[in-house]
Amino acid sequence: MTATEPVRTRSSIVRVVGASLVGTTVEWYDFFLYGVAASVVFGDLFFPKGEELTGTLLSFATFAVGFFARPIGGVVFGHFGDRLGRKQLLVLSLLMMGVATFAIGLLPTYAQVGALAPILLTVLRLIQGFALGGEWGGAVLIVSEHGDPARRGFWASWPQAGAPAGQLIANGVLAGLAAFQTDAAFNSWGWRIPFLLSAVLVLVGLWVRLRIEESPVFQEARARSQEEPAERLPILEVLTRYPREVLTAMGARMAENVSYYIFTIVIATYAKEHLGMGKSFALNAVLIAAAVHFFAIPLWGALSDRIGRKPVYLIGAVGVGVWGFLFIALVDTRNFALATLAVTVGLVLHGAMYGPQASFFTELFGTRVRYSGVSVGYQLASIVAGGLAPFIAVALLKAYDSGYAIAVYVAACAVISIVAVTSYSETHRRDLTTL
Repeated sequence: MTATEPVRTRSSIVRVVGASLVGTTVEWYDFFLYGVAASVVFGDLFFPKGEELTGTLLSFATFAVGFFARPIGGVVFGHFGDRLGRKQLLVLSLLMMGVATFAIGLLPTYAQVGALAPILLTVLRLIQGFALGGEWGGAVLIVSEHGDPARRGFWASWPQAGAPAGQLIANGVLAGLAAFQTDAAFNSWGWRIPFLLSAVLVLVGLWVRLRIEESPVFQEARARSQEEPAERLPILEVLTRYPREVLTAMGARMAENVSYYIFTIVIATYAKEHLGMGKSFALNAVLIAAAVHFFAIPLWGALSDRIGRKPVYLIGAVGVGVWGFLFIALVDTRNFALATLAVTVGLVLHGAMYGPQASFFTELFGTRVRYSGVSVGYQLASIVAGGLAPFIAVALLKAYDSGYAIAVYVAACAVISIVAVTSYSETHRRDLTTL
Protein backbone atom coordinates (compact mmCIF):
# COMPACT_ATOMS: atom_id res chain seq x y z
CA MET A 1 0.00 0.00 0.00
CA THR A 2 1.14 3.50 -0.70
CA ALA A 3 1.36 6.12 1.99
CA THR A 4 -1.28 8.20 0.23
CA GLU A 5 -4.14 5.95 1.24
CA PRO A 6 -5.56 7.13 4.58
CA VAL A 7 -5.56 4.81 7.58
CA ARG A 8 -8.66 4.98 9.79
CA THR A 9 -8.86 4.41 13.50
CA ARG A 10 -10.18 1.09 14.77
CA SER A 11 -13.11 2.70 16.59
CA SER A 12 -14.17 4.43 13.37
CA ILE A 13 -14.04 1.33 11.18
CA VAL A 14 -15.81 -0.83 13.77
CA ARG A 15 -18.65 1.68 13.95
CA VAL A 16 -18.94 1.85 10.16
CA VAL A 17 -18.80 -1.94 9.82
CA GLY A 18 -21.49 -2.31 12.48
CA ALA A 19 -23.77 0.15 10.71
CA SER A 20 -23.28 -1.57 7.35
CA LEU A 21 -23.80 -5.03 8.82
CA VAL A 22 -27.02 -4.08 10.60
CA GLY A 23 -28.41 -2.41 7.51
CA THR A 24 -27.49 -5.21 5.11
CA THR A 25 -28.89 -7.78 7.54
CA VAL A 26 -32.24 -6.00 7.53
CA GLU A 27 -32.32 -5.66 3.76
CA TRP A 28 -31.30 -9.26 3.12
CA TYR A 29 -33.84 -10.42 5.70
CA ASP A 30 -36.51 -8.66 3.68
CA PHE A 31 -35.25 -10.00 0.36
CA PHE A 32 -34.68 -13.60 1.44
CA LEU A 33 -37.92 -13.74 3.36
CA TYR A 34 -39.66 -13.38 0.03
CA GLY A 35 -37.58 -16.19 -1.46
CA VAL A 36 -38.34 -18.62 1.35
CA ALA A 37 -42.02 -17.70 1.33
CA ALA A 38 -42.09 -18.12 -2.46
CA SER A 39 -40.81 -21.67 -2.09
CA VAL A 40 -43.30 -22.78 0.58
CA VAL A 41 -46.51 -20.68 0.55
CA PHE A 42 -46.78 -18.05 -2.21
CA GLY A 43 -47.51 -20.62 -4.94
CA ASP A 44 -50.70 -21.63 -3.12
CA LEU A 45 -51.74 -18.16 -1.92
CA PHE A 46 -51.17 -15.83 -4.85
CA PHE A 47 -51.70 -17.97 -7.96
CA PRO A 48 -54.54 -20.10 -9.42
CA LYS A 49 -54.77 -23.65 -8.16
CA GLY A 50 -53.12 -26.24 -10.37
CA GLU A 51 -50.18 -28.63 -10.37
CA GLU A 52 -48.12 -27.82 -7.30
CA LEU A 53 -44.75 -27.41 -9.05
CA THR A 54 -46.38 -25.11 -11.63
CA GLY A 55 -47.61 -22.82 -8.85
CA THR A 56 -44.12 -22.82 -7.37
CA LEU A 57 -42.64 -21.94 -10.76
CA LEU A 58 -44.99 -18.95 -11.04
CA SER A 59 -44.04 -17.93 -7.51
CA PHE A 60 -40.34 -18.12 -8.37
CA ALA A 61 -41.03 -16.06 -11.50
CA THR A 62 -42.10 -13.16 -9.27
CA PHE A 63 -38.98 -13.84 -7.19
CA ALA A 64 -36.92 -13.37 -10.37
CA VAL A 65 -38.70 -10.09 -11.17
CA GLY A 66 -36.96 -8.49 -8.19
CA PHE A 67 -33.60 -9.32 -9.75
CA PHE A 68 -34.52 -7.60 -13.01
CA ALA A 69 -35.12 -4.41 -11.03
CA ARG A 70 -31.76 -4.63 -9.27
CA PRO A 71 -29.55 -3.34 -12.14
CA ILE A 72 -31.91 -0.37 -12.54
CA GLY A 73 -31.57 0.31 -8.84
CA GLY A 74 -27.82 -0.13 -9.16
CA VAL A 75 -27.60 2.45 -11.95
CA VAL A 76 -29.83 5.02 -10.22
CA PHE A 77 -28.34 4.63 -6.75
CA GLY A 78 -24.85 4.34 -8.22
CA HIS A 79 -25.25 7.62 -10.13
CA PHE A 80 -26.31 9.58 -7.07
CA GLY A 81 -23.94 7.66 -4.79
CA ASP A 82 -21.02 8.73 -6.98
CA ARG A 83 -22.25 12.31 -7.08
CA LEU A 84 -23.71 12.86 -3.60
CA GLY A 85 -22.07 10.23 -1.40
CA ARG A 86 -22.59 6.72 -0.04
CA LYS A 87 -24.42 7.44 3.22
CA GLN A 88 -27.56 9.20 1.94
CA LEU A 89 -28.28 6.47 -0.59
CA LEU A 90 -27.83 3.72 1.99
CA VAL A 91 -30.50 5.27 4.18
CA LEU A 92 -32.91 5.63 1.26
CA SER A 93 -32.44 2.04 0.06
CA LEU A 94 -33.14 0.66 3.52
CA LEU A 95 -36.31 2.71 3.86
CA MET A 96 -37.64 1.61 0.46
CA MET A 97 -36.98 -2.05 1.17
CA GLY A 98 -38.70 -1.88 4.56
CA VAL A 99 -41.85 -0.24 3.24
CA ALA A 100 -42.20 -2.77 0.40
CA THR A 101 -41.68 -5.76 2.70
CA PHE A 102 -44.17 -4.50 5.29
CA ALA A 103 -46.73 -3.98 2.52
CA ILE A 104 -46.33 -7.60 1.33
CA GLY A 105 -47.48 -8.69 4.78
CA LEU A 106 -50.75 -6.81 4.21
CA LEU A 107 -51.54 -8.14 0.72
CA PRO A 108 -54.82 -9.90 -0.07
CA THR A 109 -54.52 -13.40 -1.58
CA TYR A 110 -55.68 -14.76 -4.95
CA ALA A 111 -58.75 -16.26 -3.29
CA GLN A 112 -59.73 -12.78 -2.07
CA VAL A 113 -59.03 -10.50 -5.05
CA GLY A 114 -58.10 -12.79 -7.94
CA ALA A 115 -55.48 -11.64 -10.45
CA LEU A 116 -54.88 -8.40 -8.55
CA ALA A 117 -53.03 -10.38 -5.87
CA PRO A 118 -50.06 -11.52 -8.03
CA ILE A 119 -49.96 -8.08 -9.68
CA LEU A 120 -49.56 -6.30 -6.33
CA LEU A 121 -47.04 -8.91 -5.21
CA THR A 122 -44.99 -8.33 -8.37
CA VAL A 123 -45.02 -4.52 -7.95
CA LEU A 124 -43.76 -4.77 -4.37
CA ARG A 125 -41.13 -7.29 -5.44
CA LEU A 126 -39.92 -4.79 -8.05
CA ILE A 127 -39.53 -2.15 -5.34
CA GLN A 128 -37.57 -4.63 -3.21
CA GLY A 129 -35.25 -5.38 -6.10
CA PHE A 130 -34.75 -1.71 -6.95
CA ALA A 131 -33.82 -0.92 -3.34
CA LEU A 132 -31.45 -3.86 -2.97
CA GLY A 133 -29.82 -2.92 -6.27
CA GLY A 134 -28.61 0.27 -4.62
CA GLU A 135 -27.90 -1.23 -1.21
CA TRP A 136 -25.03 -3.60 -1.84
CA GLY A 137 -22.66 -1.21 -3.58
CA GLY A 138 -23.02 1.51 -0.98
CA ALA A 139 -22.69 -0.86 1.97
CA VAL A 140 -19.45 -2.47 0.84
CA LEU A 141 -17.94 0.79 -0.44
CA ILE A 142 -18.45 2.78 2.72
CA VAL A 143 -16.56 0.05 4.61
CA SER A 144 -13.86 -0.50 1.98
CA GLU A 145 -13.20 3.22 1.73
CA HIS A 146 -12.97 3.66 5.52
CA GLY A 147 -10.84 0.72 6.51
CA ASP A 148 -7.14 -0.04 6.89
CA PRO A 149 -6.00 -1.06 3.36
CA ALA A 150 -4.02 -4.00 4.71
CA ARG A 151 -7.20 -5.50 6.18
CA ARG A 152 -9.69 -4.35 3.55
CA GLY A 153 -10.73 -7.90 2.68
CA PHE A 154 -11.59 -8.64 6.31
CA TRP A 155 -13.49 -5.44 7.05
CA ALA A 156 -15.36 -5.35 3.74
CA SER A 157 -16.49 -8.94 4.20
CA TRP A 158 -18.62 -8.03 7.22
CA PRO A 159 -21.42 -6.36 5.21
CA GLN A 160 -21.39 -9.59 3.19
CA ALA A 161 -22.13 -11.45 6.41
CA GLY A 162 -25.42 -9.56 6.47
CA ALA A 163 -26.67 -12.04 3.86
CA PRO A 164 -26.49 -15.14 6.09
CA ALA A 165 -27.56 -13.03 9.08
CA GLY A 166 -30.67 -11.96 7.18
CA GLN A 167 -31.19 -15.53 5.99
CA LEU A 168 -30.76 -16.75 9.56
CA ILE A 169 -33.41 -14.39 10.89
CA ALA A 170 -35.81 -15.02 7.99
CA ASN A 171 -35.53 -18.80 8.19
CA GLY A 172 -35.56 -18.72 11.99
CA VAL A 173 -38.79 -16.78 12.14
CA LEU A 174 -40.45 -18.96 9.50
CA ALA A 175 -39.16 -22.18 11.08
CA GLY A 176 -40.43 -21.03 14.48
CA LEU A 177 -43.86 -20.26 13.08
CA ALA A 178 -43.99 -23.55 11.19
CA ALA A 179 -43.09 -25.43 14.38
CA PHE A 180 -45.77 -23.83 16.55
CA GLN A 181 -48.54 -23.42 13.99
CA THR A 182 -50.59 -25.83 11.97
CA ASP A 183 -50.14 -25.68 8.19
CA ALA A 184 -53.62 -24.20 7.93
CA ALA A 185 -52.87 -21.38 10.38
CA PHE A 186 -49.48 -20.66 8.79
CA ASN A 187 -50.97 -20.51 5.29
CA SER A 188 -53.89 -18.41 6.49
CA TRP A 189 -52.13 -15.68 8.47
CA GLY A 190 -48.91 -16.89 10.08
CA TRP A 191 -46.77 -16.20 6.99
CA ARG A 192 -47.62 -12.47 7.30
CA ILE A 193 -45.90 -12.04 10.68
CA PRO A 194 -42.27 -12.08 9.42
CA PHE A 195 -43.09 -9.46 6.78
CA LEU A 196 -44.75 -7.15 9.29
CA LEU A 197 -41.83 -7.57 11.72
CA SER A 198 -39.64 -5.94 9.09
CA ALA A 199 -40.84 -2.52 10.27
CA VAL A 200 -39.07 -2.95 13.62
CA LEU A 201 -35.83 -4.11 12.00
CA VAL A 202 -35.85 -1.20 9.54
CA LEU A 203 -36.20 1.35 12.34
CA VAL A 204 -33.16 -0.15 14.07
CA GLY A 205 -31.18 -0.13 10.82
CA LEU A 206 -32.05 3.49 10.06
CA TRP A 207 -31.04 4.62 13.55
CA VAL A 208 -27.63 2.96 13.19
CA ARG A 209 -26.94 4.13 9.64
CA LEU A 210 -27.78 7.76 10.33
CA ARG A 211 -24.98 7.84 12.92
CA ILE A 212 -22.06 7.01 10.61
CA GLU A 213 -19.82 9.39 8.66
CA GLU A 214 -19.45 9.67 4.89
CA SER A 215 -16.65 7.72 3.18
CA PRO A 216 -13.34 9.66 3.53
CA VAL A 217 -12.05 8.34 0.19
CA PHE A 218 -15.18 9.68 -1.52
CA GLN A 219 -14.90 13.04 0.25
CA GLU A 220 -11.30 13.42 -0.87
CA ALA A 221 -12.16 12.46 -4.45
CA ARG A 222 -15.08 14.91 -4.53
CA ALA A 223 -12.85 17.72 -3.23
CA ARG A 224 -10.41 17.06 -6.08
CA SER A 225 -13.17 16.84 -8.69
CA GLN A 226 -14.49 20.31 -7.80
CA GLU A 227 -11.35 21.70 -9.39
CA GLU A 228 -11.90 19.74 -12.61
CA PRO A 229 -14.47 20.01 -15.45
CA ALA A 230 -17.76 18.12 -14.98
CA GLU A 231 -17.46 14.44 -15.88
CA ARG A 232 -19.76 12.30 -17.98
CA LEU A 233 -22.49 10.29 -16.33
CA PRO A 234 -20.82 7.71 -14.04
CA ILE A 235 -22.54 4.80 -15.80
CA LEU A 236 -21.21 5.92 -19.20
CA GLU A 237 -17.70 6.19 -17.83
CA VAL A 238 -18.00 2.70 -16.33
CA LEU A 239 -19.12 1.19 -19.63
CA THR A 240 -16.43 2.93 -21.70
CA ARG A 241 -13.44 2.78 -19.30
CA TYR A 242 -14.15 -0.40 -17.34
CA PRO A 243 -15.94 -2.91 -19.65
CA ARG A 244 -13.49 -5.69 -18.75
CA GLU A 245 -13.98 -5.07 -15.04
CA VAL A 246 -17.78 -5.21 -15.40
CA LEU A 247 -17.54 -8.52 -17.25
CA THR A 248 -15.10 -9.87 -14.67
CA ALA A 249 -17.49 -9.03 -11.85
CA MET A 250 -20.42 -10.57 -13.71
CA GLY A 251 -18.55 -13.77 -14.46
CA ALA A 252 -17.24 -14.07 -10.90
CA ARG A 253 -20.77 -13.83 -9.59
CA MET A 254 -22.19 -16.74 -11.57
CA ALA A 255 -21.04 -19.58 -9.31
CA GLU A 256 -21.45 -17.49 -6.15
CA ASN A 257 -24.99 -16.33 -6.84
CA VAL A 258 -26.40 -19.52 -8.35
CA SER A 259 -24.95 -21.82 -5.70
CA TYR A 260 -26.28 -19.64 -2.89
CA TYR A 261 -29.88 -19.78 -4.08
CA ILE A 262 -29.66 -23.49 -4.77
CA PHE A 263 -28.29 -24.19 -1.28
CA THR A 264 -30.71 -21.90 0.58
CA ILE A 265 -33.89 -21.40 -1.49
CA VAL A 266 -34.29 -24.26 -3.95
CA ILE A 267 -33.57 -26.85 -1.27
CA ALA A 268 -36.92 -25.98 0.34
CA THR A 269 -38.83 -26.77 -2.86
CA TYR A 270 -36.67 -29.81 -3.59
CA ALA A 271 -37.21 -31.29 -0.15
CA LYS A 272 -40.93 -30.56 -0.14
CA GLU A 273 -41.97 -31.42 -3.72
CA HIS A 274 -39.38 -34.01 -4.78
CA LEU A 275 -38.60 -35.76 -1.51
CA GLY A 276 -41.92 -35.31 0.27
CA MET A 277 -40.37 -33.81 3.39
CA GLY A 278 -42.09 -31.27 5.66
CA LYS A 279 -41.43 -27.51 5.58
CA SER A 280 -39.21 -27.61 8.66
CA PHE A 281 -36.75 -30.13 7.13
CA ALA A 282 -35.11 -27.64 4.75
CA LEU A 283 -35.79 -24.53 6.84
CA ASN A 284 -33.98 -25.94 9.87
CA ALA A 285 -31.06 -27.24 7.79
CA VAL A 286 -30.54 -23.79 6.26
CA LEU A 287 -30.95 -22.19 9.67
CA ILE A 288 -28.01 -24.15 11.12
CA ALA A 289 -25.86 -23.71 8.02
CA ALA A 290 -26.47 -19.94 7.91
CA ALA A 291 -25.01 -19.59 11.41
CA VAL A 292 -21.77 -21.25 10.26
CA HIS A 293 -21.81 -19.23 7.04
CA PHE A 294 -21.97 -15.97 9.01
CA PHE A 295 -18.61 -16.67 10.68
CA ALA A 296 -16.98 -18.27 7.63
CA ILE A 297 -17.36 -15.17 5.43
CA PRO A 298 -15.05 -12.79 7.39
CA LEU A 299 -12.52 -15.61 7.86
CA TRP A 300 -12.28 -16.04 4.10
CA GLY A 301 -12.10 -12.25 3.74
CA ALA A 302 -9.17 -12.13 6.16
CA LEU A 303 -7.40 -14.93 4.28
CA SER A 304 -7.74 -12.93 1.05
CA ASP A 305 -5.74 -10.12 2.69
CA ARG A 306 -2.87 -12.57 3.17
CA ILE A 307 -2.81 -14.63 -0.01
CA GLY A 308 -4.90 -12.54 -2.42
CA ARG A 309 -8.48 -12.35 -3.64
CA LYS A 310 -8.03 -14.76 -6.58
CA PRO A 311 -6.81 -17.88 -4.74
CA VAL A 312 -9.55 -17.65 -2.13
CA TYR A 313 -12.25 -16.97 -4.72
CA LEU A 314 -11.11 -19.95 -6.81
CA ILE A 315 -11.30 -22.25 -3.78
CA GLY A 316 -14.97 -21.36 -3.54
CA ALA A 317 -15.75 -21.58 -7.26
CA VAL A 318 -14.12 -24.97 -7.73
CA GLY A 319 -15.55 -26.16 -4.43
CA VAL A 320 -19.22 -25.43 -5.16
CA GLY A 321 -18.87 -26.88 -8.66
CA VAL A 322 -17.83 -30.22 -7.19
CA TRP A 323 -19.93 -30.07 -4.03
CA GLY A 324 -23.19 -29.59 -5.95
CA PHE A 325 -23.24 -33.32 -6.75
CA LEU A 326 -22.49 -34.37 -3.16
CA PHE A 327 -25.07 -31.86 -1.99
CA ILE A 328 -27.82 -33.63 -3.93
CA ALA A 329 -26.63 -37.07 -2.82
CA LEU A 330 -26.72 -36.08 0.85
CA VAL A 331 -30.10 -34.35 0.68
CA ASP A 332 -31.56 -37.34 -1.19
CA THR A 333 -30.93 -39.50 1.90
CA ARG A 334 -33.79 -37.63 3.62
CA ASN A 335 -31.58 -37.67 6.71
CA PHE A 336 -31.68 -34.31 8.49
CA ALA A 337 -28.09 -34.45 9.77
CA LEU A 338 -26.71 -35.26 6.32
CA ALA A 339 -28.88 -32.61 4.67
CA THR A 340 -27.60 -30.06 7.20
CA LEU A 341 -24.03 -31.12 6.42
CA ALA A 342 -24.76 -30.70 2.71
CA VAL A 343 -26.01 -27.13 3.14
CA THR A 344 -23.30 -26.17 5.65
CA VAL A 345 -20.35 -27.28 3.53
CA GLY A 346 -21.97 -25.70 0.48
CA LEU A 347 -22.30 -22.35 2.24
CA VAL A 348 -18.78 -22.47 3.67
CA LEU A 349 -17.46 -22.93 0.12
CA HIS A 350 -19.76 -20.16 -1.05
CA GLY A 351 -18.24 -17.92 1.63
CA ALA A 352 -14.83 -18.33 -0.02
CA MET A 353 -16.28 -16.35 -2.94
CA TYR A 354 -18.59 -14.05 -1.04
CA GLY A 355 -16.05 -13.04 1.62
CA PRO A 356 -13.40 -11.47 -0.67
CA GLN A 357 -15.97 -10.39 -3.26
CA ALA A 358 -16.68 -6.99 -1.68
CA SER A 359 -13.04 -5.89 -1.64
CA PHE A 360 -12.30 -7.54 -5.00
CA PHE A 361 -15.09 -5.66 -6.79
CA THR A 362 -14.25 -2.41 -4.97
CA GLU A 363 -10.67 -2.65 -6.24
CA LEU A 364 -11.81 -2.95 -9.86
CA PHE A 365 -13.07 0.64 -10.28
CA GLY A 366 -11.96 4.25 -9.76
CA THR A 367 -13.42 6.28 -6.89
CA ARG A 368 -15.52 8.70 -8.94
CA VAL A 369 -17.47 5.87 -10.60
CA ARG A 370 -16.94 3.10 -8.05
CA TYR A 371 -20.53 3.00 -6.73
CA SER A 372 -21.88 2.71 -10.28
CA GLY A 373 -19.21 0.19 -11.30
CA VAL A 374 -19.63 -2.29 -8.47
CA SER A 375 -23.43 -1.96 -8.56
CA VAL A 376 -23.73 -2.57 -12.30
CA GLY A 377 -21.27 -5.47 -12.36
CA TYR A 378 -22.84 -7.07 -9.30
CA GLN A 379 -26.50 -6.52 -10.20
CA LEU A 380 -26.40 -7.36 -13.91
CA ALA A 381 -25.13 -10.80 -12.97
CA SER A 382 -28.00 -11.10 -10.49
CA ILE A 383 -30.49 -11.32 -13.36
CA VAL A 384 -28.99 -14.37 -15.07
CA ALA A 385 -27.54 -15.88 -11.90
CA GLY A 386 -29.57 -15.37 -8.72
CA GLY A 387 -32.82 -14.19 -10.25
CA LEU A 388 -33.25 -17.10 -12.64
CA ALA A 389 -31.52 -19.74 -10.50
CA PRO A 390 -34.59 -20.95 -8.57
CA PHE A 391 -36.73 -20.87 -11.72
CA ILE A 392 -34.15 -22.77 -13.80
CA ALA A 393 -33.48 -25.27 -11.01
CA VAL A 394 -37.16 -26.09 -10.52
CA ALA A 395 -37.67 -26.31 -14.30
CA LEU A 396 -34.74 -28.76 -14.53
CA LEU A 397 -36.19 -30.78 -11.68
CA LYS A 398 -39.56 -30.89 -13.40
CA ALA A 399 -38.01 -31.86 -16.77
CA TYR A 400 -35.54 -34.51 -15.58
CA ASP A 401 -37.03 -35.55 -12.23
CA SER A 402 -33.53 -35.62 -10.75
CA GLY A 403 -31.59 -33.29 -8.49
CA TYR A 404 -28.39 -34.07 -10.38
CA ALA A 405 -29.64 -31.90 -13.24
CA ILE A 406 -29.44 -29.01 -10.77
CA ALA A 407 -25.88 -30.06 -9.80
CA VAL A 408 -24.83 -29.91 -13.46
CA TYR A 409 -26.26 -26.40 -13.63
CA VAL A 410 -24.17 -25.32 -10.62
CA ALA A 411 -21.04 -26.89 -12.10
CA ALA A 412 -21.51 -25.06 -15.41
CA CYS A 413 -21.78 -21.74 -13.58
CA ALA A 414 -18.65 -22.60 -11.59
CA VAL A 415 -16.68 -22.98 -14.84
CA ILE A 416 -17.75 -19.46 -15.91
CA SER A 417 -16.57 -17.99 -12.61
CA ILE A 418 -13.25 -19.84 -12.72
CA VAL A 419 -12.53 -18.44 -16.19
CA ALA A 420 -13.53 -14.90 -15.16
CA VAL A 421 -11.38 -14.81 -12.02
CA THR A 422 -8.29 -16.48 -13.48
CA SER A 423 -8.27 -14.11 -16.47
CA TYR A 424 -7.96 -10.97 -14.29
CA SER A 425 -4.92 -9.76 -12.34
CA GLU A 426 -4.66 -9.82 -8.54
CA THR A 427 -6.12 -6.69 -6.90
CA HIS A 428 -5.59 -6.93 -3.14
CA ARG A 429 -2.69 -4.48 -3.03
CA ARG A 430 -4.36 -1.70 -5.00
CA ASP A 431 -4.57 1.81 -3.55
CA LEU A 432 -8.18 3.02 -3.73
CA THR A 433 -7.21 6.70 -3.59
CA THR A 434 -5.18 6.47 -6.80
CA LEU A 435 -7.85 4.68 -8.85
